[in-house]
Amino acid sequence: MGRYLNPGCNNFEEALNSDIYVDKTGMIAYVNSVVKTKQKYMCVSRPRRFGKTMAADMLAAYYGKGDSRYLFADRKIAECGNWDKYINHFDVVRVIMTDFIKENKDIGSALDKMTERILEELSEAYPDVRYDADDLFYSMDKFYRKSGKQFVIIIDEWDAVFRACKEDKDGQKLYLDFLRDWLKDQEYVALAYMTGILPIKKYGQHSALNMFDEYSIITPMQLVEYTGFTEEEVKDKCDEYGRDYEHIKEWYNGYDVTDIIPPDPNYELQKSIGEELKPKHYSIYSPLSVVKAISTGIIQNYWNKTENYEALAEYIRMNLDGLKDSVALLMDGGKLKVNINKYQNDMTSFNGSNDVLVMLIHLGYLGYDMDTKEVFIPNNEILDEFKTSTESEEWLDTFTSFKKSQKLLEATWEGKEEKVAELLEWFHDTAENKTYNSEAALSYAVRMAYYAGQKYYTAIQELDSGKGYVDLVYLPSPKHPDKPALLIELKYDKSLETAADQIRSRNYPQKLEHYKDNLLLVSINYEKDVSSTDIAYKHHSCSIERV
Repeated sequence: MGRYLNPGCNNFEEALNSDIYVDKTGMIAYVNSVVKTKQKYMCVSRPRRFGKTMAADMLAAYYGKGDSRYLFADRKIAECGNWDKYINHFDVVRVIMTDFIKENKDIGSALDKMTERILEELSEAYPDVRYDADDLFYSMDKFYRKSGKQFVIIIDEWDAVFRACKEDKDGQKLYLDFLRDWLKDQEYVALAYMTGILPIKKYGQHSALNMFDEYSIITPMQLVEYTGFTEEEVKDKCDEYGRDYEHIKEWYNGYDVTDIIPPDPNYELQKSIGEELKPKHYSIYSPLSVVKAISTGIIQNYWNKTENYEALAEYIRMNLDGLKDSVALLMDGGKLKVNINKYQNDMTSFNGSNDVLVMLIHLGYLGYDMDTKEVFIPNNEILDEFKTSTESEEWLDTFTSFKKSQKLLEATWEGKEEKVAELLEWFHDTAENKTYNSEAALSYAVRMAYYAGQKYYTAIQELDSGKGYVDLVYLPSPKHPDKPALLIELKYDKSLETAADQIRSRNYPQKLEHYKDNLLLVSINYEKDVSSTDIAYKHHSCSIERV
């Protein structure tokens, strides 16, 4: 037994002996199904404290040489047919990349050191094999041919290079190429299993590691039940230890994941009888937080015990594309649309707020709704993290604006025309676009003012009515059907009567027939040609009519 070669069972045995252990050995049945197949490359990415290292310890104990049958014989894996097919069958090479990859350290030297240590242990296990101390790939092939045993290669914290050496693009490319040459199409590999926080990084048009299937927090596929603790598992532990499940749920639940997987053999049969193959949803909990809360009986934020809140604050204070406003909306219980496919899978290549939000999904700070393509703050524990990260003075303006936006919504719903005009004037004054003398500037200010409405509405600009265009339309989301639809017509240097007449003459409300009896026509005007000494200088006017 070595540190890197066949590291043994001690780590996994410690997990089994812990006061609170949730049996996840059933995962081995799926992993066995891909061993020695074209699907033998697995990259499992999910946030910290979600059990990645424990799973890696379990696989090392199961596949590595030695005797670990006694650890698995009375576990869930033993209920699966042919469960011991590969137990203690392979040479396992297990490396934790953070042991080698350090901040501001040369990546090439780190890989050389890792190569040296792995080959040193292999030479001790197989002293008769002549190998090349500078060539890990050639040497592992030599050891495989001598022993007749393929390798299971387990790489924990595989993405350490992208977190510790964020700006070293050349080093990152060197590292990805190294992994490709070590693993891809090598006969000595029976299984390559990598864990990390980030999905596989692509550079240029291609990925050096395109042979890997990715099982992420967004698309865990067949490993969905092993992404964290399931609802049933948490309920069972709460019952066993006499804890309040509803309280635990309120604080730590909220990660909604689905088992979207390739069609199973029964797909055509299901299709022929009219059944739709739909993914199943799972509520997933962070194992570390649940274990701490159940074992101590104290419900609190355990997230920041393992990672400083600055890890979150660093990214949200960047304020790309008004990210701070998005954070305020999320903290108020809102959701935001994101495009998960645009993210470059690193911690520096941000082309806008979308990329930061998607990265925060992978870091565990946001949940993701696969059906609606929206992000949200999953639970009270993470909300507490956001509160801590936004306590500084730089956030005061953001939260002031958001609270005023909420008041604007309420005033609009209540038909308080003067209050709406007053608040719109405030937003127009504080908008980044200081140009008052255009309808475009007024439109920008109004959209910013109604930002809090994203929690309840889908906003549409320039909706075609058939006889013209509606400036702004806010349609209630399916979750808030009680809210009135808002049809907003903007006029610059005209009059409220002009805006209202335009609404009626172009039959705008007919376009929104579905919202009859729950539709507000909001006319907004700003007149520029008013003396600076006049009380009406830079004054907005508003009329609200319920249809």
